[in-house]
Amino acid sequence: MTYKPVNKTIIFLLALLFMLASCKSDRKEIKEQDLLATIKQRGKLIVACNYNSIDYFIYKGLPMGFQLEMLKAFSKHLGVKLEFLITNNLASTAGLLAIGKCDLIAFNITVTKQRSQIVDFSIPIMQTRQVLVQRIPCKTTESSIKNIKLIRYLADLHDKTIYIQKNSVHYNQLMDIQRIINGKIHIIESDSLETEQLMELVANGSIDYTVANENFALVNKTYYNNLDVKTPISHVQNLAWAVRHQSDSFLLLLNTWLRKFKTTSQYQMIYDKYYRNPRSANMVHHEFYAIKKGKISKYDKEIKKYSKMIGWDWRLLASLIYQESNFRPEMVGWSGAFGIMQMMPETAKRFGVTQKSSVAEQIKGGARLKMLLDKLLPKEITDPEERTKFILASYNAGLEHIMDARNLAKKYGKNPNLWTDHVEYFLKLKSKPKFYNDPVVKHGYSRGYETFCFVNEVLERYKHYKNIVRK
Repeated sequence: MTYKPVNKTIIFLLALLFMLASCKSDRKEIKEQDLLATIKQRGKLIVACNYNSIDYFIYKGLPMGFQLEMLKAFSKHLGVKLEFLITNNLASTAGLLAIGKCDLIAFNITVTKQRSQIVDFSIPIMQTRQVLVQRIPCKTTESSIKNIKLIRYLADLHDKTIYIQKNSVHYNQLMDIQRIINGKIHIIESDSLETEQLMELVANGSIDYTVANENFALVNKTYYNNLDVKTPISHVQNLAWAVRHQSDSFLLLLNTWLRKFKTTSQYQMIYDKYYRNPRSANMVHHEFYAIKKGKISKYDKEIKKYSKMIGWDWRLLASLIYQESNFRPEMVGWSGAFGIMQMMPETAKRFGVTQKSSVAEQIKGGARLKMLLDKLLPKEITDPEERTKFILASYNAGLEHIMDARNLAKKYGKNPNLWTDHVEYFLKLKSKPKFYNDPVVKHGYSRGYETFCFVNEVLERYKHYKNIVRK
C-alpha cells in the first residue's frame, strides 16, 4: 500500500499540462478529422473506463456494470462496436483522450472548472454530493449511534487525517474546507488505492476517514455495515462523461442521446440495478465476483489446466464455456448436447465423454475437440486471431458448415482465410435457398447467424475477462 503526502493544490493540472505539452503535434493531427466521422469510419467507439463494484465488473462469468450497460446502449445508438481502455488514473486518462487514444472517458467524473479547462463534459449523467466515510464502532445499535462521536460538522475535521484517491476532486474540496474552518486537515493521497478500496480500509480499521461521492458510498456501505456516510462535505455536484476539446459534433450527438435516454425506462432500470439493488452486497462478497476474488467460475482450476494443453488463454476457454453452458455441467440442450462443454453425444463419445463424466473430463474432451478442429482447418488460415474465430465457429456449427462458407467466399470473390466480413458473411447466407443449394455447398442449410453471434459474443466476453481478471 503506497501513500504520498500532498503538498500542492494543483497536482492534477500540472501533471496533465506536462503530459499534453509533450504531445502537441498529436493533438493537431486529431483536429484535422471530425471525431464522430472517425468513430463511424473506424466502426468502434473506444472508451476509457475503470473497474469497480458499480461501473464495470465480472460476476459469475458475466460482464456487468452501470457504465458497461450505458455504453452498450450508446454504442448501439451509434451503430458501432464498443472497445474498452481500462485505466484507473484520471490524469493519465485525460492525456490519452487528448492524443486520441480513446474517444470518451466514462468515469462519472465530477464536473469542475479546473477539469473543464482540459476536457469538455457531457450533460450530467447524474448528480451527487461528496460525503465523509467514517467507521461506526462495533456492537452499536441504531438507537445508540446518536451518542457516538461521529463527525457531523465540518469544523470537527480539524486535525483529522483523511485518505483520498490521488487526483480526485475530493482534494480541492478538503482544501476549501480547511480555509473555511481555519484549521488543518491532514490530507494523504493514495497513488495505488481507489475510493472503493479506501472505504474497505475504513471498515476494517486500517484508516479512520476517506471521502466518496454519496451515491457510490451508499452502495459500498451495503457491503460494510459499520460504515457511516451521512456527513456531506459539499453541495450537489454534476457527474458526467468527458470528451476532448473540439469534438463538437460528437458531443452534440452524445448529449442529444443522453437527454432522451435518461427519460426512458431502460435508463431507470440500469440505474436501479446498480445503485438501488439490495442484492449488490451479496454479489460483491460472492466467491465469483472477479474484482475481489479474481475468479470467473468454480471450475477455473480445471479450465486453466486444459487451456495450457491447447495453447489458449484460459480466459478464452472460460468465455467459450460460459457461452455454451453458463458453467452448468448438468445442462442438456434441445439438440441433445450436454454438459459444461455442450458436446453432441456422438462427438463426446469420440473423446470418451458421457453425461456421467466429471467436469474435468468434460472440459478435457472439449479441449481435445478444439485441438482436432485446429488440426482439420486449412493451414492457409495463418493469422492466429482469425484461426481462433474459425475454431469457435466450427465448435458451434460444425466444421463442414464452415468449409461450405469458405467455398462460397472463394466462389464470390471473398477471402476464404478471413472470418470477419468474409467467411462469416456467407455463413449467415447459408440459411437462404440460393446459397445452401449452391453447387459448392455440400452440407445444406445452416443457421449461420447464430454462429456469427456465438463467435462475437465469446470474443467480446473474452475481452471483458482480460480487462478485469488476471491471466
